[in-house]
Amino acid sequence: MATADLVLTGTVLTVNDAQPAAEALAVAGGRIVAVGDRSGIERWIGPDTEVVDVGAGCVLPGLVEAHGHPLMEAVALSGRMVDIRPVTMTSADEVVAAVRTEVAGRGRQGSYLNGWDPLLQKGLPDPTLTWLDGLAPDSPLVIVHNSGHKAFFNSVAAERAGLHRDIPDPKGARFGRDPNGELDGTAEETAAVFPLLAGVIAPSDYPSKLVAECARLNRAGLTTCSDMAFDPVFRPILDQLRDELTIRLRAYEVSNPQMTTDAHPGDGDDMVRQVGIKIWVDGSPWIGNIDLTFPYLDTAATRTIGVVPGSCGHANYTREQLREIVGAYFPLGWQMACHVQGDAGVDTILDVYEEVLEAHPRTDHRLRLEHVGAITDEQLKRAHALGVTCSIFVDQIHYWGDVIVDGLFGPERGNRWMPCGSAVATGMRISLHNDPPVTPEEPLRNISVAVTRRAPSGRVLGPEQRLTVDQAIRAQTLDAAWQLFADDVIGSIELGKYGDLVVLSADPRSVPPEDIAELDVLATYLAGRRVYAEQL
Repeated sequence: MATADLVLTGTVLTVNDAQPAAEALAVAGGRIVAVGDRSGIERWIGPDTEVVDVGAGCVLPGLVEAHGHPLMEAVALSGRMVDIRPVTMTSADEVVAAVRTEVAGRGRQGSYLNGWDPLLQKGLPDPTLTWLDGLAPDSPLVIVHNSGHKAFFNSVAAERAGLHRDIPDPKGARFGRDPNGELDGTAEETAAVFPLLAGVIAPSDYPSKLVAECARLNRAGLTTCSDMAFDPVFRPILDQLRDELTIRLRAYEVSNPQMTTDAHPGDGDDMVRQVGIKIWVDGSPWIGNIDLTFPYLDTAATRTIGVVPGSCGHANYTREQLREIVGAYFPLGWQMACHVQGDAGVDTILDVYEEVLEAHPRTDHRLRLEHVGAITDEQLKRAHALGVTCSIFVDQIHYWGDVIVDGLFGPERGNRWMPCGSAVATGMRISLHNDPPVTPEEPLRNISVAVTRRAPSGRVLGPEQRLTVDQAIRAQTLDAAWQLFADDVIGSIELGKYGDLVVLSADPRSVPPEDIAELDVLATYLAGRRVYAEQL
């Protein structure tokens, strides 16, 4: 009989309800050919089989990032942009010093930084146009907010990007303006932010940056990642790097003003496939532009981010605009993935989804809602009844949990932020995500936070919203793969699926939930090929 290329022995969590656990598995030709006890797998071992005993470790399906931005993060963490995120720099003084150092060192090349966050980096100056022009009077300077939903730019950057007083606001985005109508050095949302970053990385440099991004994902135990802001300009680069990719990509093309695409649903293969279209209802809670039925608090935190007292935020698109976008793409067979944080925005997009489903019924559409911080229990029930699924940014609790409660929304709203428990209680299949580079690739922390819901202070936000460890693992593997229309080939350890695997330093079910985030990724395999190894 044929022999395996790879055999792993030890504790195996399959995330397969028909066979939840095993002692060993075998991979041949990139696919899983056997899962079971050690004695049953031994017959697959031949002279050329790589055999690994994971010891006290644990084998899981390769982890899945259901809402990522790898093509964007390859630029943000490339070194050409300075990483000033709160996970890298905690103090305002450190951030400001990094801005000054970059401007002094780059000169007329232009300075680009990512990760500005006044809620977590307390004491940051107001990045006004005057301040930015004073720092860099002769060269472009662009600072991107940690949320990715806002950027601050100086006059030279505006000139280089072709921005001027009379430029219209892009659909779903805006340029800030002073009382005289002049640009004030702020841009909100993708269509306004991206032009400021054009040309940051030379096309010839980009392939190496994307390879580095794949390695970063593999180190976190990830073997599949969505790209939630896909631009077709990247297709030739992905084709060029075909043999170097170590991450499966599932692409969601950004909706455009013409509402057209030259792709078709499912274009590609098991390594790179286009599966959906990305749209935005609203923005980020950290800049005050999510669409709520209730107001932000009036606190030092909300004043810091420019929220007007009594503001309920706002949507980026009208109901009619959303109806037009969804109505253009969905009938063509596309899955839609809609960024929405505020509960008012959730009502709007669910109305739009319900209308398009009535007009164009589809039995397996897997329409998605992304992040859903303020979604209510009733909205979750309605979404599930429509067949809509949620990808939940639970890691926000780990970083902003205290700010959410004390600074932005108060205990009643803040404690149930990112309500994973209510979502799974409806029967909905959910995923957990990091939205990198907003937070780092840390799927194990997602699992830990979903189970503990601990904020930075140690307090527990909404204990009734906690998941079990098994539920959280499923949301980071099989159900995340299902959302990406990839559960037929990845997401669980079972016969015929790819040998996409991660080896952890311990069984996540056997350690305190708060320690899951600290488990080591010992090895990551893509189709049975080791793409990352710490110790094995």
